Amino acid sequence: MELLMTYDDESEAEVALELLAGEKRLVSDRDDNEVIYRLFGEPTWTNLFKLGLYDLPLLKELVEQRAKGEAYDAERHQSILMTLRSVENSYGLQVPEHWR
Repeated sequence: MELLMTYDDESEAEVALELLAGEKRLVSDRDDNEVIYRLFGEPTWTNLFKLGLYDLPLLKELVEQRAKGEAYDAERHQSILMTLRSVENSYGLQVPEHWR
């Protein structure tokens, strides 16, 4: 399990916890006078997508537009892919070929 996200709001953290598949855990920590919630889970593309991280929902739209032959923001598409390259290294994932 890896730290996937940190939240200030307990209810928001609990909703995110329910979205995750596989092993998961929500941990609360006190930081000065605030409580923060750390969400741990399996770093899969599905889980990262469900959390809305790294512009994955937008990437899905862009890939679908491209597949249909519609106009799409190719520059934004490449920008997201550049970000995902660092995610690959951090979590040991591989960007699926059809996203490229």
